[in-house]
Amino acid sequence: MSRFRRQFTILFTLLLLVFTSGCWSSKEIEDLSVYVGLGLDVAEESKFEKSINAQGGHYPKNNNFTTTVQIVPRIGPKQATQKSTGASEGQSFLNERLTGDSLFQIFRQFALRRDRPLIGHHLKVIVVSHELTKKYSLEQLLDFILRDNDIRPSSLVLVSHGTAFEALSSIEPGEIPAFYLKGVVANSYRSNKILPPVSLAKLDGKMQSGASFVLQNVITAEGEHKFSGAEIYKGETKKWIGSFNQIEVEGLSWITGEAQEGAVKSYASPNGHTVTYEIKSTKSKITPIIQGNNISFHVKIESEGQLMEDWSAPEIPSTDKYIQELEVKFADTIKEQIHQVMSKMQNTYRVEVAGFGEQLRIKHPKVWKKVKENWDETFSQIPVTYDVKLNIKDSGSSTD
Repeated sequence: MSRFRRQFTILFTLLLLVFTSGCWSSKEIEDLSVYVGLGLDVAEESKFEKSINAQGGHYPKNNNFTTTVQIVPRIGPKQATQKSTGASEGQSFLNERLTGDSLFQIFRQFALRRDRPLIGHHLKVIVVSHELTKKYSLEQLLDFILRDNDIRPSSLVLVSHGTAFEALSSIEPGEIPAFYLKGVVANSYRSNKILPPVSLAKLDGKMQSGASFVLQNVITAEGEHKFSGAEIYKGETKKWIGSFNQIEVEGLSWITGEAQEGAVKSYASPNGHTVTYEIKSTKSKITPIIQGNNISFHVKIESEGQLMEDWSAPEIPSTDKYIQELEVKFADTIKEQIHQVMSKMQNTYRVEVAGFGEQLRIKHPKVWKKVKENWDETFSQIPVTYDVKLNIKDSGSSTD
């Protein structure tokens, strides 16, 4: 009996091996071109493309945009690729560029240039030039990316005020720009000048809703990058219409309640010395007010934090009266930030990107149905009031 069981066990094990699925179609990562960054720019053929085309290497296409694909680990001769790829000596990435009118076809064109096929499972960041989105909508530019199963919907989307190629370039040895940009996005918990991360999935939802929206802007100078302000996209067209500066992004964060960390700087009496408030928490409540056919909004903002800098000389004691004066000063600064962004939304660009429409939809759905088709224009005529209350809980650690 034991012999029969032994034979049965061996036979059963062999059968399991037959039916167990394996990685028959897998490829070693060393045999793939793993790209982690993707950039889209106004069309500008590289010297390589012009040279190849002159030799008969072209194919039928329109030059609508130029794609930058950031590949890691870097492979191939360094000297031959440094100047044209945005990488410097010692870099571990390679920026490949191609121009065309179909992103999918461009990706397939890489198969004619590289022995290692592109794989997008590890794409971290997509950077789109704001100049390109003046001509083409984000819906058009990202259509293939949103359809492609290889690309994860968690990939982040940024807009470059210069070229996306510059944003995906670096002069720092060992730095991979796509990872660097993803890391800066994560700093939104430290500064209310950085918008909350916008993934492909979240952006798709924004575009499908038809509402206007903003995306984080990145600028490049001297080979370094900085997040500065935001780019505004019209919900109807999904095209770029304007920008917010850093102060206006701060104002937007107060309205939305996303100003959970950051600093507010002001100048206090009697000598106009610098004082700085550290944000520790923020609550924001947008209340729609309906009176007949008239709509208005009131925004109530409350924040708690610390007094982190006081340049008074001689030092002014932190009495209750002095702290209350500073709370008013900081609140006035925040109100000015809100005023700036409200003016941009209602007067300059006539768009709403702060969530007022969403609150109206939730609390007064019948009213929302009447105004949603032309909400951006309607919002530009709606009165908005706001109240800001700050509470300085303490003055930080003692400097005595």
